[in-house]
Amino acid sequence: MQLSSLERKLKLLVIAYETATNEIQQLRNEKTELKNLLKTKEDQLVNFQNQIKIGKIVESIDVGGDSSELKERIDEYIREIDRCIEHLSK
Repeated sequence: MQLSSLERKLKLLVIAYETATNEIQQLRNEKTELKNLLKTKEDQLVNFQNQIKIGKIVESIDVGGDSSELKERIDEYIREIDRCIEHLSK
């Protein structure tokens, strides 16, 4: 009788251990995914900050002629640089 009680308790303990082990693995996986997501978001933030800085520089440029054409060309360069950065980050 004591032996069967001990066996039942041991089975319950093994089940609890396996459950905890699975949960730990899931949490580790989630942690890794969240770290990757954070890195991606940080990279995007840096890119946006750079775009803002470049935009401010463009706005501060005073050209005598058609400044909208210059701004358009610079914006196109920025988009091309962003595409290159995105391509390189893959």
